[in-house]
Amino acid sequence: MLNTVIEEAKEKMSKSLEHYKNELKGIRTGRASVAMFEGIKVDYYGTPTPINQVGTLSAPEPRLITIQPWEPSLIPAIEKAIMSSNLGFNPSNDGVMIRVPIPQLTEERRKEIVKLIKKMAEDAKVVIRNIRRDANENIKQLEKDKEISEDDAKKGTAKVQELTDDFIKKVDEVTALKEKDVMEI
Repeated sequence: MLNTVIEEAKEKMSKSLEHYKNELKGIRTGRASVAMFEGIKVDYYGTPTPINQVGTLSAPEPRLITIQPWEPSLIPAIEKAIMSSNLGFNPSNDGVMIRVPIPQLTEERRKEIVKLIKKMAEDAKVVIRNIRRDANENIKQLEKDKEISEDDAKKGTAKVQELTDDFIKKVDEVTALKEKDVMEI
């Protein structure tokens, strides 16, 4: 029973860390990354479709993203989706391919992005702490129902705390890497 509670907590913490990492992929750094375009939906014959499902995205240079639509008729729809995404990009096309130059970030904008990253990191830590709280409540309930001993409950709580510390450390490491990426010119 106790191992089940600990494994569930570990699995949930793992998922929340992955979610945080995926959120960070969408945050702009100084370099071009196709991950910045993941949230953009293109009007594909009346259906909002992810941009990576209507063309091939690539980053041939550090400050350029190219989009090769599978259907040339989609070029205006893709450009419109990029412009309305509030990412601040101005795409251009040559009738075959869309080029999206990635402008350099200003110092002020970099600091704003770092603040946003820190807020997202704190949110991820709160989620992990909530998982810890739920796991500890489950352990207390098992002890109360006499399914585990008091010693086992203490060991379980210590193991959950160890997991929590480990995952919070991982969130801090991921955050530090992303901040370094953003502040790099």
